[in-house]
Formats: sequence, structure tokens, C-alpha cells
Amino acid sequence: MPTITADAGVVTQINVFEVLPGQTGNLIALLQEAAAACRTNVPGWLSASLHVSDDGRRVINYAQTRDRAAMGEVFAFLTRQGFLERNKAFGVAGPGLYEVVWTLER
Repeated sequence: MPTITADAGVVTQINVFEVLPGQTGNLIALLQEAAAACRTNVPGWLSASLHVSDDGRRVINYAQTRDRAAMGEVFAFLTRQGFLERNKAFGVAGPGLYEVVWTLER
């Protein structure tokens, strides 16, 4: 389960995909495959969560690594394995890296 804690040093990539019609399931399957590969092959990888908009036109990938160096290792691995190039067949990605600075819970 992803842990969202402020000031923990964890780096989060939030990637919003604008998905081509009829490609949501294919993109989700590819992202699941990529996450499983990272889980096995990249030591600093921590978690991935996928979210789908109600209309099915957007998929959000929320992925965490222990630090920026590990996120770099994830990107390098995904590039070498062709995952980033394969994503393009299903839509347009809008990635960004973030650090949690504040949370509030019940």
C-alpha cells in the first residue's frame, strides 16, 4: 500500500494520461506490467497506483520511489525495456515529479 507522509524524502511521480478512445484497458495493462517489472528489477521502487476517470478518458499513475536517484533508475529501466515508448500507442502522458509536503487525515 502506498504511504503518503510529508517530508519523508519519498519522490512521487504523478502521470496523467489522456487516453485514446477504446485504449484505457490496454494502457492499464501496460502500466501494470511496467510496475510489476519495476517491483522486481529496481530496488528503490516503492509503489504504484492506477486511477481511471469516470469517463475513462484519463488514467493517472501515482508511483513512488525512495528518492530521486531511485526515480532515475526507474525511468532508465522503463526506457531500456521499451515501456515509455509503448505508452505512446495509447495516449499522451503528462508526467511530473512531486514531494509530499503536507497531509491531513481523519
